[in-house]
Formats: sequence, C-alpha cells, structure tokens
Amino acid sequence: MTNTQLGRVQLLIMQVLWNKGRATAREITDALNATMPIAHSTVQTLLRGLVDKGAVKFEADGRTFVFVPLVEESQFRTTATRDLLDRVFDGNVTSLVAHLLHHEKLSRQQVDEIRKLIDARGKKARD
Repeated sequence: MTNTQLGRVQLLIMQVLWNKGRATAREITDALNATMPIAHSTVQTLLRGLVDKGAVKFEADGRTFVFVPLVEESQFRTTATRDLLDRVFDGNVTSLVAHLLHHEKLSRQQVDEIRKLIDARGKKARD
C-alpha cells in the first residue's frame, strides 16, 4: 500500500483487522458498532475502498468474503508518520517533537518516557 491516506473509519476498520487478523464485513461492523453506530453497507463500501488501495484483500469462504490486511500496522504507522513529517513539518523531526511537546497534554510519566527515549537515542548516536 503506497497511499497512507486513510479516512478515520477506514483506519478503524484496519485496526479491527489488525487485531483479529482476518474478519468478515459483518464481524467488522459488529466490532465497530461496539463503540460507534455504523451501517453494514458503509463498512462494505469502505472495505471496497481499502481493497482498491491495496490495504486489504478478500478471500471467498463459501458465499462470505473474509478480509485480510495486506499491510502490517507497524508498516502503516511508519509510512503515515513519514508522510505527516514530510507534508506538515517539511521533514523536520525537531519541529514535530516541539509541536507535540507544546500542544499535547503529557503526564509526568510520558515526559519521563520521552526523556529516556531521547537519552537512549543520544547514547546510540555517540557510540
């Protein structure tokens, strides 16, 4: 999948597939309806779009289609993050991190975790 542009609900569908590994449109609809109302026909339409984008494939199981993700969640996150970094922050990691630190609510624990990651990365760069 070269296009990382997924709509909000398409991403929710992908998250269901990543969690389950494979699922029918009905199973996806039921999983989404646990947190938000969505029509089965809408899920089917969005699944066709995901197939067209190369994000998922389907396999016939009798008269039922079973959908399987073609892209791993970590691969999608990496590509989507790179796309965001390039489009919004002109490839500047410092600007992205500064924006997040200034505009997102972070707990003390989250700040400590970020600090540890930065320290570990700094040590790795020196080695």
